[in-house]
Amino acid sequence: MNKHRPLDPQTYVPKPLSRIQAERMRSDAAEAYKKMVRAAKADGVNIVAVSGYRSYDTQASLYDSYVQQYGQETADTIAARPGHSEHQTGLAMDVGNSSGVCALQDCFEETPVGKWVAANAPAYGFIIRYPKGEQGVTGYTYEPWHLRYVGSDVLAEQIHAGAKATGEPDVDTMEEFFGLEPAPDYLP
Repeated sequence: MNKHRPLDPQTYVPKPLSRIQAERMRSDAAEAYKKMVRAAKADGVNIVAVSGYRSYDTQASLYDSYVQQYGQETADTIAARPGHSEHQTGLAMDVGNSSGVCALQDCFEETPVGKWVAANAPAYGFIIRYPKGEQGVTGYTYEPWHLRYVGSDVLAEQIHAGAKATGEPDVDTMEEFFGLEPAPDYLP
């Protein structure tokens, strides 16, 4: 899903959802997330769940607050419109550090959690969904904290590695990997 591919229905609710700390994810994604968190902890890194599943109404409220704060043009680069959010699928989790340092900021990539998830999340079926320099493809600014469960460590590793079966370079977004057109803006 992206700015060209909304959920159908737009008010979709995934089932079943499982609790992770104060957040929720689709059950299969939650199990993979818990394994990833345990592995990070074994490496001395404490991943904190910041934002998981969001309902259509919650996303609408968040998006509307960003429009009021920053204007629609900027809001469209930092938050999905309701019905277009990966959080609404139950497959996305924003993560952070227990200290709160660089929460939801680009500098997150240089924190212990940021470095760990960049290197290790694909082994658990997660990718950084909005990579650096890909706003023209994904429509969103770089979000090193936004993890998307793709369901397979093999698939996640391939997307992470930026190479698909054809061997094309610079294929590090879901759009590029699956041969979809870039979705920098919402369709009219």
